[in-house]
Amino acid sequence: MERHLSIAPMMNHSDRHFRYLMRLLSQHALLYTEMVTTGALIYGDQRRFLEFNETEHPLALQLGGSDPDELASCATMAEAEGYDEVNLNVGCPSDRVQSGRFGACLMAEAEQVAECIHAMSAVVAIPVSVKTRIGIDGNDDYAFLHQFINSVSNAGCNTFIIHARKAVLSGLSPKQNREIPPLNYQRVHQIKLAFPDLHISINGGFTSLDAIEQQYEHVDGVMIGRAAYQNPYLIAELEQALFQPDQPLPARETIFQKYKSYIGQQVSRGIGVKSMSRHITGLYQGRPGARKYRRMLCKAIPNDETFHLSRMDSIERYISEVC
Repeated sequence: MERHLSIAPMMNHSDRHFRYLMRLLSQHALLYTEMVTTGALIYGDQRRFLEFNETEHPLALQLGGSDPDELASCATMAEAEGYDEVNLNVGCPSDRVQSGRFGACLMAEAEQVAECIHAMSAVVAIPVSVKTRIGIDGNDDYAFLHQFINSVSNAGCNTFIIHARKAVLSGLSPKQNREIPPLNYQRVHQIKLAFPDLHISINGGFTSLDAIEQQYEHVDGVMIGRAAYQNPYLIAELEQALFQPDQPLPARETIFQKYKSYIGQQVSRGIGVKSMSRHITGLYQGRPGARKYRRMLCKAIPNDETFHLSRMDSIERYISEVC
């Protein structure tokens, strides 16, 4: 499975509509779901949490949990549903996640993570990966990260996505944890040197094509997070640069048209328009007329969420003339 480029699991963003948009922009990027807790899958609406569009492949399900048996059960569900990978979240620093004893706080329990990986790997044939940080709180040095990767890889995990910031488990919000702790790409590069047989992807702070391409000199893959949401067209540029250098970039208007058609199809199934239209507000990021485009898009969907195709058509005409 191609792991050169992946799109991060982002709470409140990486739903199946956003993933559909990402697949319009890249044929090769590995897509991730939002984090789904083991409790939600075992006791909740499995269909709602596991549903995806076949065009989303390759696709990974990210799980939040720390009980090996529960994680094994959920990994089995993921494989049966057709996911290409299951990923364990060892990076989220939120208070709610910590209270459930999963996410970034598990970095302090490497042996527990190893047990979870062993349990999941024993029951599925699809890859089991881990998304983690470079450290937590005072455990913020290379030796700590090396020990964690060593323990978990010995349990059968061959793929790690490392967010190149430590997590501060108290005093910072999840948003602040994405911005305040300094980036340390070198530590991730050191891990790749120490574990050459593992697949190591790096995550954190990448917003430009040049900065992303430079990382491939040091690691196997790059995961893009908020930049993919704020500036989706960056993913099309990466698709061309990394996988299809001889192919022209798709026009933004073409992406808009295809996604507009998708919205129409989903509305007929009873899906709310705003849950989909919000994902394309950044499609014209950095282009002339982008601000007016965003305003027009917001106005096209009134509070009652009525889908006015004619209003979307007017946006299409505007962007073809100005953006």
